[in-house]
Amino acid sequence: MIYRIRHRTVYDYTEPVTISHHAARLRPRTTAAQEERGWSLKVTPTPAVDSGRRDFFGNAVSFFTVQQLHSRLDIVSESEVVLQPGAVPDLDRSPPWEFVAESLRRPVAAEEFEAQQFTFESPHVRPSRELAAYAAPSFVPGRPVLAAMKDLNRRIFKEFTFDPAATTVATPLEEVLRARRGVCQDFTHLALGCVRSLGLAARYVSGYLRTYREKNEVGLVGADASHAWLSVFSPEVGWVDFDPTNNLLPRLEHITVAYGRDFAEVSPVSGIIVGGGEHRVNVAVKVEVLDPAAVP
Repeated sequence: MIYRIRHRTVYDYTEPVTISHHAARLRPRTTAAQEERGWSLKVTPTPAVDSGRRDFFGNAVSFFTVQQLHSRLDIVSESEVVLQPGAVPDLDRSPPWEFVAESLRRPVAAEEFEAQQFTFESPHVRPSRELAAYAAPSFVPGRPVLAAMKDLNRRIFKEFTFDPAATTVATPLEEVLRARRGVCQDFTHLALGCVRSLGLAARYVSGYLRTYREKNEVGLVGADASHAWLSVFSPEVGWVDFDPTNNLLPRLEHITVAYGRDFAEVSPVSGIIVGGGEHRVNVAVKVEVLDPAAVP
């Protein structure tokens, strides 16, 4: 499956901005199942300074500074990505979740050491008794960790309502759990909080969904914007992705951009400005299939 992605972010300010510094995580990752074949970033006004590097988690980060007066900042990322259908793991053959949690408390293998950092609290995800209690019906004693996660994924999809007006990035998980409403970011943070509250490793994944335009096709929730889901670690299997917003295991319709402990570490665009007054931001994402004959 070959995709072309266009991600445009526009900031409009009520007062001129004198200088702005930004970091953008917009370049898709290359993974075992995904290859980034081309990427470009265009910023208007043209930055006086720009550079790039990989962050701690291996995500590509673009840094740029605009030093001229401006009342609008226009950021356009374009990329081409190839996805290959990987093998679907047998979730019921993964180890019991208690065994996985214990191995992460006392890691021996290198992959367990790497995964352990995703068991701890992060800026938007605080493990708690309430989250552990919500996870408990899925994570019954002795259940395979990935089978339990699949059930939690299903329950969040069934029991929560997608509502863009219900939350902001600052809404606490406890409020999301109580209101049972939110967006993909909230559902991902909720799932992360649940599994981390049990001592398991889970990471936040940001990216895109295929945009449906074919007649009679039903689009996935979260298309036409940045999307979020999570990966859960299991020894020997590795990281397995789950999308609680759509109740599925991501394969050929999810394009991965960045990994982190939560949204704070993978925000598509962040920055600091001087001036600007009030501002309005508009984001538009378009994901096109370039090889229609290969669409399942």
